[in-house]
Amino acid sequence: TANLVRNIWSHSVIMCGHFPEGVQVFERRSIKNETRGQWYLRQMMGSANISGSKAMHFMTGNLSHQIEHHLFPDLPSNRYAEVAVKVRALFEKYELEYVTGPLPKQVFSAWRKVVRLSLPNKKPKVGMPDREQELVAA
Repeated sequence: TANLVRNIWSHSVIMCGHFPEGVQVFERRSIKNETRGQWYLRQMMGSANISGSKAMHFMTGNLSHQIEHHLFPDLPSNRYAEVAVKVRALFEKYELEYVTGPLPKQVFSAWRKVVRLSLPNKKPKVGMPDREQELVAA
């Protein structure tokens, strides 16, 4: 039972950080020769957070701050909440979608996206946003 609960919890946290609606998908060829600015933008657009209490963040090992984790993988996880305020301000400044929501909403959104993408003749939105050059230059 403990293994099952742990696996469901881990799966939920991982899915919520990488697959909810609003998270961009990138083809391997689109990242070839990417600049450092493009890499940061891809990290910002390719991940999502889980909102919640301090207990929620603790129970996820602070990986509920997945956007910040992708941007600063070497930063101690207990600092993600502090950095999140500044990261969110950057999203607002450049009118980017900061994908976040409570765990149930994010899990449902991620599974809805997986099901949608598994159906025939459906193509994900792939690549960098149209404003890539503008954002990277800023």
